[in-house]
Amino acid sequence: MTAGGDFGTFGRFVETPVGAMSPEMKDAYDFTLGLRGLVPGPHKIWLANPTLSKTIVPTGAYFQRESTLTKSEIEIATNIVNGRWRSPYANYEHEIIGERDGHLDPHRVEALISGLATSFDDPRQQVVYELASTLVAPRIVPLGLYRRAKELLGDAGIVDVTVLLGWFTMVCMTLGAFDVPANAEGLDQ
Repeated sequence: MTAGGDFGTFGRFVETPVGAMSPEMKDAYDFTLGLRGLVPGPHKIWLANPTLSKTIVPTGAYFQRESTLTKSEIEIATNIVNGRWRSPYANYEHEIIGERDGHLDPHRVEALISGLATSFDDPRQQVVYELASTLVAPRIVPLGLYRRAKELLGDAGIVDVTVLLGWFTMVCMTLGAFDVPANAEGLDQ
């Protein structure tokens, strides 16, 4: 880092301007931009490893367009795991997204992030909340919860919840390693 401090353009990470990217990095940037429409948050950092970036970006894009989960269900699980890993940037972003795009009550979003008990009237949302909370705790998924999840979400939905928790754990670990603060913006590119 510079003599002036430990922070780059996005937390500790120093972004490479698009015009200065290697061909491999620019290819990964364009790939992400094509799938996501932007290069958000941890994707900026993953560009440092273009091959890995191109491998993991489709998983995030899947949750944006093809998941068996609704946007509110995705945000329930996302806010639980982000709160668990205490990621300032991910929590800041998904508190907003959970309310705005997931149409979740702000008090429920706060409870998800802070680990406080909450509940949902929608049975699918409730079982996503219970399953994600149990897995992140970490606890054993009891047979009754598994059966409710299977009935409401099916095997594909259970897989979606579990992979989403893993995906956002990866997001939080990346952001934590580079000490990305809540309101980080990075380069405008």
